[in-house]
Amino acid sequence: MSIFGAMTTAISGINAQARSLGHISDNLANSQTAGFKRIDTNFNDLVTQSSISSHSSGSVIARPDFTNTVQGTVEQSENPLGLAIGGQGFFSVAQSRGSAGGLPVFDERQFYTRAGDFRMDRDGYLVNGANYFLQGWPVDGEGVVDRTTLAPVRVSQEVFNPIATSIIEMSANLPALDPPATVADAKTYSTQVQIYDQVGNRNPVTVTFTQMTDGTPRGWNMTITPNPVTGGVDVPIIFGTNGTIESFDGTTGLTNTAVEFPFEMDFGLGNQAVTLNLGRFGVAQGITQYSGTDFSLRNLSQNGVPPGGYSGLAVRDNGDVVVNYDNGQSRIVARVPLVSFSDPDKLQRLDGQAFMRTVESGEAQVTDVSSNGVGKLVVGALEKSNVDIGAEFTKLIVAQRAYTANTKLVTAADEMLQDTINMKR
Repeated sequence: MSIFGAMTTAISGINAQARSLGHISDNLANSQTAGFKRIDTNFNDLVTQSSISSHSSGSVIARPDFTNTVQGTVEQSENPLGLAIGGQGFFSVAQSRGSAGGLPVFDERQFYTRAGDFRMDRDGYLVNGANYFLQGWPVDGEGVVDRTTLAPVRVSQEVFNPIATSIIEMSANLPALDPPATVADAKTYSTQVQIYDQVGNRNPVTVTFTQMTDGTPRGWNMTITPNPVTGGVDVPIIFGTNGTIESFDGTTGLTNTAVEFPFEMDFGLGNQAVTLNLGRFGVAQGITQYSGTDFSLRNLSQNGVPPGGYSGLAVRDNGDVVVNYDNGQSRIVARVPLVSFSDPDKLQRLDGQAFMRTVESGEAQVTDVSSNGVGKLVVGALEKSNVDIGAEFTKLIVAQRAYTANTKLVTAADEMLQDTINMKR
């Protein structure tokens, strides 16, 4: 080994430990950064010449050893939109590269992150602390998920459009009474249901049941008020001996077929078609006639919805992004998938805890939460950095000692060179 070789090797050791010190400082600085993945150091030696009889010292290189697959601690967060991944996988995110028309224009490249500290910005987009925009699969008005495209999730705070009532479900029991002797003896029972029109106005409609006075046993007449445009006045209902509907509006249906009464109402906005569901023929469902002394209403519901204002946003465990309204309704606007890679440690690291795909990492595989090897979604939580401060300080001490030892080697080599030069005197 030459003196110059020893000095060169020691200098490479100094450079390698300096790089290791840089990795440690990066880890310690980001020990509280959400979704940060620590960088370990992998030392590789370089040998210039080595054989059975001789060996020439080479040098050492410090390469980063990424730990993207090592999960950090998942902690609960006060942010209801905070998301953490329990297991493998990444969020797909987009980065803004400017704006047009007051809205961001997004970079066409795909980015990935584990930092789930998302919040809603003024434009309705979900962005994390590093200003990366969460991407998801769009969901249409019918709840169908479009898995062919990923787009930044944007939430509209517009009013939920009203839905006009089209179906009324009624379930009740009329008491099994003897036929009335006179019209005055006929029993009458009424219940009221609210029907929403096309603009969301609520209109009360009364459904009345009156005993038949023509001597028909187990017979009732149903009336709807205010009077429908079509039908709804003295509709006959005949019950069988088993207490279920035998005949309705003059029709005897097959057992277990639906008893439905369509009618139309006009609340000043044109005719509105409504169907009243009263159960099934020959089945103890809907309207029945069993013993008792009074009318018993079990269920009365309708499918109309008044207009609703935006009241909040939530993310479900399956990744559905749900907008809630103050009328009790909700709407799914997107579904958040997770992305996996064959070798995530080979991803290209960017600022803001973001990554990009590389050839070595493999293709991005976008899939539903908790499927195909990706983890589950933890809502209202954040994944902390996977840095262990105690371990980093241990590595710091080792790196410092190794750095000092290499500097002493340089000093020793320098003194030996000086002695060699002084031999001439």
